[in-house]
Amino acid sequence: MTLVFCVILVALVFEYINGFHDTANAIATSVATKVMTPAQAIALASVMNLVGAMTSVSVAKTIGQGLVDTGHITSLAIMCSLLGAIAWNLFTWWIGLPSSSSHALIGGLCGAALAAAHNSWKAIKWVETKTVVIREFIPATPDIAGSLNLAALAPGTNTLMHAGQPLTVVVPADSASPLLMETIKTVVLHGGVWHKVIKPMFAAPLCGLAVGFILMGLLLVLFRGFRPRVVNQVFGKAQLLSAAWMSFEHGRNDAQKTMGIIALTLFAATTQSRDFVNLPDWLGFLRTPEFTIPFWVKITCAMTIAAGTAAGGWKIIKTMGKNVVKMQPVHGFAAQTTAAAVIGVASHLGIPLSTTHVISGAIMGVGSTKRLNAVKWSVAERMVWAWIFTIPISGLIAYVLMRVSQWNGLLGGH
Repeated sequence: MTLVFCVILVALVFEYINGFHDTANAIATSVATKVMTPAQAIALASVMNLVGAMTSVSVAKTIGQGLVDTGHITSLAIMCSLLGAIAWNLFTWWIGLPSSSSHALIGGLCGAALAAAHNSWKAIKWVETKTVVIREFIPATPDIAGSLNLAALAPGTNTLMHAGQPLTVVVPADSASPLLMETIKTVVLHGGVWHKVIKPMFAAPLCGLAVGFILMGLLLVLFRGFRPRVVNQVFGKAQLLSAAWMSFEHGRNDAQKTMGIIALTLFAATTQSRDFVNLPDWLGFLRTPEFTIPFWVKITCAMTIAAGTAAGGWKIIKTMGKNVVKMQPVHGFAAQTTAAAVIGVASHLGIPLSTTHVISGAIMGVGSTKRLNAVKWSVAERMVWAWIFTIPISGLIAYVLMRVSQWNGLLGGH
């Protein structure tokens, strides 16, 4: 049981580090354009991160259930995955590179799962396809309603044959309500590391770059007749909204990852080990026989990432906000709006997206509207290499830690 508590503590440390490591994602452009002071920007980001973290659990469920086989996950495996992610995060923070905390965590989780499964690659869910049948009732079409003898049907649900096929209809009790018919739709859902991580890892920055370029181009056309001072005033105020939205989406996506890790820890401790056998009654809320995200996990992670955000990450703010491209408020607004929109769509779909990748791509796309050499591509190249190495290196660190633990007998010979 001690190990479970240690894992939860380390997960919250990761969430805190994620907060100050990724602060720059939401506020760097606001600081670089001098719309807000660093202290003001961090205060705004902290509040909106907290709010965003409380609004969704889709990404948390993907992290906890959708990437690795939970049958191989133990508290020790999760500890190793967190340590691998933290090690890489701190290294890239120290050298001032905006790498992805999300991908560091995912890489660590995959590496630890691989080691726990004794090098069986089946422990990692590379591609998953699930077919879901959706049944809903909608107002009947005129041709179907006209072909039925409603007088012969009792009010309520009726199943009958129509054009050689079974048809379920709901006959209203009064004439004012419409006749309803059942429709059946089959939806194919794609999951696993390939669909939820690898593809978005490349698509996200490209999408940010393209949408940022287009949005900035439209703004330049719309405001080309205005004086620069007026444009700066308008978008200086508008950027307050875009920064708030970006921070909200950052919390809605990034905070979810640690929620998923803690929920997975509790689920594994409840169903796959004896960690909670002698759990005191006052700690009964820790038992999680089904994978769910408890409210106390949500509020704890939300407050932790908000606290981490308040600590700030000044080295990365400098890289993201100043070293990549010189920006005015209109550029900051376009970059933040683009990134917030892309991250919002990903959060809705349960994709643990890299906010770093998206905002970086958006900043480059916005900067490219000036001229291509306005973007400092040498800095961008260093960032890309950091992205590419994040999953393999954090995964390797977690794998080695897990194997060393196994060799030292920490798994009781398993």
